[in-house]
Amino acid sequence: MSEAQTWHATTILCVRKGDTVVIGGDGQVSLGQTVIKSSAKKIRHLADKSIIAGFAGATADAFTLFERLEAKLDKHPGQLTRACVELAKDWRMDRYLRRLEAMMIVADKNATLILSGNGDVLEPEDGIAAIGSGGNYALAAARALSDRDDLDAEAIVRKAMGIAADICVYTNHNLVVEALSA
Repeated sequence: MSEAQTWHATTILCVRKGDTVVIGGDGQVSLGQTVIKSSAKKIRHLADKSIIAGFAGATADAFTLFERLEAKLDKHPGQLTRACVELAKDWRMDRYLRRLEAMMIVADKNATLILSGNGDVLEPEDGIAAIGSGGNYALAAARALSDRDDLDAEAIVRKAMGIAADICVYTNHNLVVEALSA
């Protein structure tokens, strides 16, 4: 792969509204100006389906992080925030993990968190978070739609992701959407 070509790997959006949290992700993986895959699944359930997570970035790196997070969740069952903080510590301090190029959004019935390789574990104030190539487009659209009473969390995710896909060339309309209810 030449230095001029960069992997662009997704848009992930999480919306918490009422007693439901929904994460949606598109399916596009691009290398430079070429779509490598249009139906990648970047959302998965963790911890016996009590947590949903989505990733943006290199796929192998994300799978490594999912495995590490699962191990932290096994060590700290029912404590998503603590497990994420422990993962972030490892991610920042471990020489191998520091090279991983991915970000994650994870959510359970109580918390939504963004994790990065910088050691960040961030909880959005408004219950809306986005990462990836089209993350800012999806985030802006979701925030604009969030106060509409006629839209639930899933409808907001679907509409906002559609808007992001219409704007960002690294985001497509092949959505995977997963939800948790309290």
